[in-house]
Amino acid sequence: MWGRLPHIFYFCRLRIDVNEALEVIVTEELDRLAYDLVELRTAGSRARPTLQLRIDRRDGAPITVSDCAIVSRAVETRLEAEKKVGPEYVLEVSSPGIERPLHTVADWRRFVGQRASVLSPALQGRAEVEIVGVEGNEGAESVVIRTAQGIEQRIALADVKDARLAFTW
Repeated sequence: MWGRLPHIFYFCRLRIDVNEALEVIVTEELDRLAYDLVELRTAGSRARPTLQLRIDRRDGAPITVSDCAIVSRAVETRLEAEKKVGPEYVLEVSSPGIERPLHTVADWRRFVGQRASVLSPALQGRAEVEIVGVEGNEGAESVVIRTAQGIEQRIALADVKDARLAFTW
């Protein structure tokens, strides 16, 4: 026992980012149908994975049940043709909801004038703010926000950890 080195086993598997491969397929199908992918999540188990899509219309109209059905059928057909998921999977397609996440520069521009809940070190945590605008060159954009005290502030989008539209009653 003493004097012997312990056995250490290290297992390494090459892993292709499944979410990235799925996102490419889903985005291509949504582009073909003129929808945008807001969020892609995977959940469930290996035996029965769940793929959750949150979509938005490019024309700004609200997402309907019919939109979800159209996208579901198209994505399902493509996923099964490319065998990117097993035979037992769940596909959930929905609108992004009233507290829609803001991920891209286009999201921020689209929702100028609306309120958002933003998490950033520049705000010392999370704060509810008004989106005033987006400035800067591609890849180095900053969002201009107005705090509850009426103070305008610029925050680099790279410094935003999480942002969602804010719903107020």
